[in-house]
Amino acid sequence: MDTTPNPTPRYRCTACGNLTRFEVTQTRRTRAFHHYTIGGELTVEDPEVLEEHVESVVCRWCGTGASVVEIDAADAAEDDAAGSVAAPPAGGSPEG
Repeated sequence: MDTTPNPTPRYRCTACGNLTRFEVTQTRRTRAFHHYTIGGELTVEDPEVLEEHVESVVCRWCGTGASVVEIDAADAAEDDAAGSVAAPPAGGSPEG
């Protein structure tokens, strides 16, 4: 059985042009082998994603979720190569 999860989608905010920073809320159902040592230390092995659902995607730069769209990986690569990633809005870091 293939345990590789679906490829992670790329997003673009059509409101501000952001291609790099998003708050993604998702639900994931997995199965994995839990291996405990005699001392009680846990190692999780062979994780398998059984089901995955993205609940919401919000732009980290402008705070909207309504303008975020999923884009094709090839389109994202073209945008990255062309340097079309917009700068964060003035007045603050997208990280803070």
